[in-house]
Amino acid sequence: MNNLCPTYLCPICAGPLSLHDKSLACEQRHQFDLAKEGYVNLLPVQNKKSKNPGDNKEMMQARREFLDQGFYQSLSDKVNSIAQQALTAVSAPNVLDLGCGEGYYTHRLAQVISNTEPQIAGLDISKSAIRYAAKRYKSINFCVASAYATPFADASQDLVTRIYAPSQDAELARIIKIDGYLITVTPAAEHLFELKQKIYQTPEKHDMTIEEIAGFTLVEQQRLTDVITLTQAKDSKNLLEMTPLAWKMNDEQKAVLYAADLTLTLDFHITLYKRTA
Repeated sequence: MNNLCPTYLCPICAGPLSLHDKSLACEQRHQFDLAKEGYVNLLPVQNKKSKNPGDNKEMMQARREFLDQGFYQSLSDKVNSIAQQALTAVSAPNVLDLGCGEGYYTHRLAQVISNTEPQIAGLDISKSAIRYAAKRYKSINFCVASAYATPFADASQDLVTRIYAPSQDAELARIIKIDGYLITVTPAAEHLFELKQKIYQTPEKHDMTIEEIAGFTLVEQQRLTDVITLTQAKDSKNLLEMTPLAWKMNDEQKAVLYAADLTLTLDFHITLYKRTA
């Protein structure tokens, strides 16, 4: 955890947590130890729906290796550009990457806005993903927590990014400041459609409906479309394993997929919202 650690709230009593040596504690003496990698686990066992919620270690590693190859860099660049513009008039912004996974997008955003002296946090329910993120990106504060009950104070965030992560409208409205911003990324109609054609007899395209989020106004929506070609079996395998589509194919189908070059359409909706009074 870096020196500009955010003021987390206790996930049990909602009181502020303060740093004591290598632990965070509240006035009610609920205590949460910092892991050696620097992150803090703020997901109480009673709030878990399974032993290890979120993406497992194998999915995290597949996504990490795939993103490290730069296949989704165009998406990261576009999100970062929109974030920079939204934060133009804000100094020392509080920024949260909700559902940050292994930290790829969080880290790249942090690099782009570093001159504003931001305080950046990444949250994910997957302990495996957060452990890796914290170990790799030391300047960012990472925590294991639920996106539906985040350990952040009311109106504490200037910007929240949500890339493919589920969340709750009321929680977003609670933590984002009035006139603060939310950037969401969701799949657009053609996203990975060629892959779906190899799996389903009648593949369906993604819904193009613009999401309405209570407490927010729509500022802009952009559609980003790109084409990538995967020539290595390991890249095709990583892409498949980091998506739910992997569950739809048997080993024989996967082997056929990995044996040939794979050209795919990337298609994203990127939406900027502003928190309204």
